[in-house]
Amino acid sequence: MSFAEQLTRLQAFLDADELHDEALDYVATHGYLTALSICAEEVPEREWIDAIFSETPNYKDDAQREEIEGSLVKLKDHIARQLASDEEFELPCDLDLGDEPDESDLRGWCIGFMEGVFLREAAWFETAEEEVSEMLLPIMVGSGLFDDQPEFADIAQDANLMDDMIVQIPEALTALFLLCHAPDEKPAILKPRHH
Repeated sequence: MSFAEQLTRLQAFLDADELHDEALDYVATHGYLTALSICAEEVPEREWIDAIFSETPNYKDDAQREEIEGSLVKLKDHIARQLASDEEFELPCDLDLGDEPDESDLRGWCIGFMEGVFLREAAWFETAEEEVSEMLLPIMVGSGLFDDQPEFADIAQDANLMDDMIVQIPEALTALFLLCHAPDEKPAILKPRHH
């Protein structure tokens, strides 16, 4: 089975209604795996797979479980390779929250990404808290998870500012990846710290 076919089957499985209410759908899973691929601390496979589903899905049989979990691992590897390449990172959805942000795939992707961050929050912020916070901002804004905080509420009220931030997500992902995996090759948007 080709990787594209595996992804199609994985997407159908993750987007099915049978999964637990808290389970991540395909787009949110992509965001989640992107965060795990960026995080400097490796999360054990069993832990991150279990967290996607919230509770074990009712697989038809062991073969289906192996196929789904194998596809998740392959997708994570694919995302990591994409992040490490020189090409701009492509999200599996439009960079647009649309008229109904809560219904948009991008919101789901951003929420999934933040779930991945929360899984190892300390590891994200231990070395360069300020830079990481700055680069996570477009994703945090896109997720809507922080809209009850005054500074995020202000951004959410300004459609143009929201759009400006959202389009920076691919660039922010590359910058975060470099910061976590090749700190000596800091991208231009990061100013060197003066000690």
